Amino acid sequence: MSPGKLVVAIDGPAASGKSTTARLAAEKLGYIHVDTGAMYRAVTLKVLRAGIPPDDRKAIGGLLRETHVALRREGGVTRVLLDGHDVTEEIRSREVTRSVSIVSRHRAVREAMVREQRRMGAEGGIVLEGRDIGTVVFPDADVKFFMIAGIESRARRRAQELRTKGAEPDLDGLMKEIRERDSLDSTRKESPLRKADDAIEIDTSDMTIEEQVRTVVDRVRRIAEGRA
Repeated sequence: MSPGKLVVAIDGPAASGKSTTARLAAEKLGYIHVDTGAMYRAVTLKVLRAGIPPDDRKAIGGLLRETHVALRREGGVTRVLLDGHDVTEEIRSREVTRSVSIVSRHRAVREAMVREQRRMGAEGGIVLEGRDIGTVVFPDADVKFFMIAGIESRARRRAQELRTKGAEPDLDGLMKEIRERDSLDSTRKESPLRKADDAIEIDTSDMTIEEQVRTVVDRVRRIAEGRA
């Protein structure tokens, strides 16, 4: 790994701003962006399409043997491929969102995705975002961030995302879904959501995207310059 090409871990709960921040920070740094949550969503989509209950550990383990998830950069956008097919839009459905925390808590699912994520980050120059990057996937990442935000702020962000897709979301319903997702992610046995001891916490509740990106990029550049 080049001393100037770091592994950057950005963790945090749903709708805390980590996905947009990670993508834009990676662009400014000239790094690869890996949305690990999208990988788990792709597996969840396949589980739902196969008619398998999200909590059926044995059936999902069998399905994984014939499942391939990949990320591909096209025209400045990261596309998600499931068994060679682009599912970038489908994985953002409400059905997938409701089930992804259940599917992703299975050990076989996490082990398969973590192997792929570590392979992608082996050479550095990468920004990975998810819920267990700094604690499980890359516990020795060069720099770690943990992004948080208030429930209402997060629900408003998620509502705005859905409106851009033509939906009319219910804010109270979204807040309920986010709380439930937080509970599932934080209490699951395999790789629960938690802040790494050496992670830099960023409360994005009242921050603009530009401020979030600047915070991440400035810290990464300082560390990279020091090592170079």
